[in-house]
Amino acid sequence: MDIREVCERIVVTEPLQSLQHIERSIIKSYRKEIWAKFIKAVKDYKLVEEGDKVAVGISGGKDSLLLAKLFQELHRHSIVKFDVVYLAMDPGFNPVNLELLETNCRYLNIPLEIRKSNVFAVAGKIASDNPCYMCARMRRGFLYNAAQEMGCNKLALGHHFDDVIETTMLNVLYGGQFKTMVPKITADNFDDIELIRPMFYIKEHDIIRFTQSSGIQSMNCGCTVVASRTSSKRREIKNLIADLRKVHPEVDQSIFKAAENVNLNAVLGYQYEDNKYDFNEIYEERNKEK
Repeated sequence: MDIREVCERIVVTEPLQSLQHIERSIIKSYRKEIWAKFIKAVKDYKLVEEGDKVAVGISGGKDSLLLAKLFQELHRHSIVKFDVVYLAMDPGFNPVNLELLETNCRYLNIPLEIRKSNVFAVAGKIASDNPCYMCARMRRGFLYNAAQEMGCNKLALGHHFDDVIETTMLNVLYGGQFKTMVPKITADNFDDIELIRPMFYIKEHDIIRFTQSSGIQSMNCGCTVVASRTSSKRREIKNLIADLRKVHPEVDQSIFKAAENVNLNAVLGYQYEDNKYDFNEIYEERNKEK
């Protein structure tokens, strides 16, 4: 489980700020919470390298709009030379949401290329009971293909810190597996393109604060199929983590760190690539080495 299905309504608290103010606030006002964490993820996981051509996927939501502005700042100031393009898919947005996407990108000076598809309609027909998973897979595949056509070797998406820890907990509690969202991955069907997640360390709370203070009315939920629904499981996990944080304020960091500190000597089994190893195999192999 790694698909975000919760449509949150972000209430804008300030009038729309100037483009100069918005861009400056990323580097100044939100330097610690957003800019530094973006740069750290890029460096820690080698997400952007010399000669890359990155397609930044833009859905119109708060996360992807911020990601686009972060890449613009990186492109201006980085000593690493790379190219970047900004790509959106219109999966069947209603006219209001499509206009909001285009208006926001014009105002934010994001040179957006929009490619049309009928993903919403197709996903709603072939998976009417649970179209979100099918829709997400189809949208991801469409973006991979478009990025490939544009000559890109990387596709950047706006998943953030909260997405990572919620995915970890979803898999543990509902999937019966320890599996997290990783900062980069090569697609099975597009092995010449890496998917990267440069907002890996950035907390959703800070993205919301930035969006509200900038006065940007981002798209809350563009889906025309299940716009009135939310993912109850992800909502449960989000609420659970919030409750745990009241008792242990650093619990979100502990969940995140757990994926960096897996002790294979203390598990009942694990999977690597297509191979599964059970406890007895691990135990016998370990004793052979003694």
